[in-house]
Amino acid sequence: MKATAAQTLSRVYSVGAGTKEPQRREEHREKSGEESAQTHPLAEADLQVIEAGLTLRPSRLCALPGLPSTASLRPSPAIPAEKPWLAVYADLFKARLTSLVLLTTLVGFYVGFRGPVDFALMFRLLLGTALLASGAAALNQLLERDYDANMRRTQDRPLPSGRLQPQTVLMVGSASALLGLLYLAQAVNLITSLVGALSLVCYLFVYTPLKRITWLNTLAGAVPGALPPLMGWTAARGELSSEGLTLFAIQAFWQLPHFMAIAWMYRDQYARAGFKMLPVVDPEGHRTGYQAVSYTLALLVVSLCPFLFNLAGPSYLAAALVLGLGFVWFAVQFSRERTDSRARRLFYFSLVYLPLLLVVMVLDKIK
Repeated sequence: MKATAAQTLSRVYSVGAGTKEPQRREEHREKSGEESAQTHPLAEADLQVIEAGLTLRPSRLCALPGLPSTASLRPSPAIPAEKPWLAVYADLFKARLTSLVLLTTLVGFYVGFRGPVDFALMFRLLLGTALLASGAAALNQLLERDYDANMRRTQDRPLPSGRLQPQTVLMVGSASALLGLLYLAQAVNLITSLVGALSLVCYLFVYTPLKRITWLNTLAGAVPGALPPLMGWTAARGELSSEGLTLFAIQAFWQLPHFMAIAWMYRDQYARAGFKMLPVVDPEGHRTGYQAVSYTLALLVVSLCPFLFNLAGPSYLAAALVLGLGFVWFAVQFSRERTDSRARRLFYFSLVYLPLLLVVMVLDKIK
């Protein structure tokens, strides 16, 4: 009897609750709607924006019901940090690399110039070269923007980071490069402008695409990178000569072990980006180390030519021997022990080698 009474009461309660449940749910929805309207107010203008298919500002979007408040939102890691526009364009024009280009151009001009230096001509040369080098750097980044986004060391550049748009870079880079070539032809001489044009074409249309095809891209890239001192020479002499080609050769052979060290340190990133650098196709590093040694030995021999051609004196000869042997030693150490630490030491010495050699060449120039 007790069980039957309990079951009966349970059924009665269930029926009563069932008849009142829809009414309670409706009341709850109305109450929730009122609270939602009070808690998440949206202006009529916001609704019109949504109906038009546009996007609300984040501050208004977070007022929608069911979305987290702005206090709980965290910035996406993909959003780049703010940078002054001057810093953005310095990255676009590769300011440090462009400074090295100007330094080597200046050395070529000074070593090649006879008599008192024509500072006005020197200024025009540096201005035209700066415009050309800046434009080339910008256009190179335009061509490689998708690949730069896959490398940690380049993903913060203006294009992958979204700080600049491709159309802007195309216009700025093309205008700068073209203006630089025209200015060199008009204000310096035609041969210097032609050498600059060769550098631009090799850099953008030979070296850049070859980076995704073959590891021999490094040899191709050494050509445009070594032409600035030759531009300085032709600006001073108005002609190509064996002495000017010697300056070109020094710069070319210096670049190869320098870049071998960089490519070894960042081989994983180059592989992810799809660049066919030698350390990527030579994971053990035997060929990479061998080539680093070979190029430093070639550089040691070539660096003696300014003395042999009477461009520089005995102090330069001594400095070239000491610095060259030091470069070879670091390359041999890297070849024997192919580690990031050894590659980094080779890289750092390459940064010391070239400026010191050029400074001594300038100081010991034979008038």
